[in-house]
Amino acid sequence: MVSYRLNGLNLPRVSRSQYKAGRWVAKADLRPGDLVFFATKGGTRVTHVGMYSGNGQFIHAPSSGKTVSRASLDNPYWQSRLIGARTFL
Repeated sequence: MVSYRLNGLNLPRVSRSQYKAGRWVAKADLRPGDLVFFATKGGTRVTHVGMYSGNGQFIHAPSSGKTVSRASLDNPYWQSRLIGARTFL
C-alpha cells in the first residue's frame, strides 16, 4: 500500500479489500508491481499479500518484526496458498 501511495495510487489498507479492488490478472500475465494474494491460514480468505517483482518472484513482509524479503511463487508453500493476483497499474 505504501509503495503505491508514494507513487500516487491510493489502495485500500487491508489486503482483503485490496484483493476486491484490483483487476484480476492471470499468473502467467503478472507484471512487476502487481499484487499477489495468499490464504496463509487455510481456506480461501486473503491473509497475506506480496508485490510481484518479476521472474516468478515477489516481495513481502513475512510477519511483524521480520525483514521484508523476496520469495518464489513456485515455492510449494506459496504455490499451495496462492489465491490470485490483482493489478492496479
